Amino acid sequence: MAQVLEFKLPDLGEGLTEAEIVRWLVEVGDVVAVDQLVVEVETAKAMVEVPCPYGGVVTARFGEEGTELPVGAPLLTVAVGAPASSIEGAADDEGSGNVLVGYGTGAPPARRRRVRPPTGAAPVRRPTGPPAGEDRPAATVPAGTGRGGVESGGLSNGVRPYAEGPVPVISPLVRRLARENGVDLRELEGSGPDGLILRADVEYALRAAAGQPRPPVPAPAPVPTTAPSPAHGLRVPLRGVRGAVADKLSRSRREIPDATCWVDADATELMRARAAMNAVGDPKISLLALLARICTAALARFPELNSTVDMDAREVVQLDQVHLGFAAQTERGLVVPVVRDAHARDAEGLSAEFARLTEAARTGRLTPAELTGGTFTLNNYGVFGVDGSTPIINHPEAAMLGVGRIIPKPWVHEGELAVRQVVQLSLTFDHRVCDGGTAGGFLRYVADCVEHPAVLLRTL
Repeated sequence: MAQVLEFKLPDLGEGLTEAEIVRWLVEVGDVVAVDQLVVEVETAKAMVEVPCPYGGVVTARFGEEGTELPVGAPLLTVAVGAPASSIEGAADDEGSGNVLVGYGTGAPPARRRRVRPPTGAAPVRRPTGPPAGEDRPAATVPAGTGRGGVESGGLSNGVRPYAEGPVPVISPLVRRLARENGVDLRELEGSGPDGLILRADVEYALRAAAGQPRPPVPAPAPVPTTAPSPAHGLRVPLRGVRGAVADKLSRSRREIPDATCWVDADATELMRARAAMNAVGDPKISLLALLARICTAALARFPELNSTVDMDAREVVQLDQVHLGFAAQTERGLVVPVVRDAHARDAEGLSAEFARLTEAARTGRLTPAELTGGTFTLNNYGVFGVDGSTPIINHPEAAMLGVGRIIPKPWVHEGELAVRQVVQLSLTFDHRVCDGGTAGGFLRYVADCVEHPAVLLRTL
């Protein structure tokens, strides 16, 4: 007797609560095996091919391509034990046992040890007319060299478009903005590469529909003689990637008593060391990989910062493995890919993994498993041309290291005033896991490694 089992859209991680069906990989009546990929969905951050944990015959699908479903909504039903499911591997009544939260089984979590929390004092888009294109911010990723000597990457361009019928669109945010404002994408002419429809195209169509012509060059504003009327503007729903980021950052600010310390460091020798390493030949070592190697060495000395807080048990959970996230800005928004077991990788291995994850982010192919599970985050915001920042901790982690741009500045070197390559380093940390002395010790060690890369040799 066949048993019909319902497979629901699993939790895809990163706080995202919905996904859009991009492409069905099976039809009603198809025989599927356990863990066979059955549908491709798109969240605000990634394209994901979802496996079915049951083997049998597909009896129903829920939702057409282009339909948006919430997590927990039915995806399809499978008849387990039906005659057609006698194909090898297709009728496992027990299912796969895969953990679908975060999409399937992945790397094992970092080992934990619990300690009492210490106490201590805190240390001191643009177009307004018909768009001819759309600016894309640089990404905080390796590969290439940006302003001030800090590397910049290519995440900001080239997110893989796919055809929605005859309409070329990149992001679900563009489709959602059009859908919620009644804009027919088939009537728009995209200003992106190969006719790609950008968010700016939809916004311009909305302005045109509202009778707003291309804004003229603004004249000096007259002195108002009466009280101004309330401003009216375009409302953009805080959903998808922006909504997920807003929720996560709000939770971080709400739950984590954070503090920030910073220091300037002379990065001249680090830049010379990298140039010497890359002069030998391929593969090239990225600056981000060297900074990551410094972070893992510092976390080995100051493990309090590689931890999380369990307030229910009132314990600090120190983690034995470093899963290093790195902040990256893409057209989908801010994403934080995670390098698993970063502490076990050398500079060459870190460079390769950064490059792999960067390409996956650029093409929208990061899996939720590659976006979750981080224990410490490295944020290279220097590619945006800024010197310093106070990073917001990536909840539920305990710290984030921020790196500003590396630029020539006057610096006292060996008793003489000289022009050196200087960088500002910022550490935001959860004050529940350590006091200012520990945080300052971590940041000072990082700065010493930046100024004297040979310090790293002691930890190899």
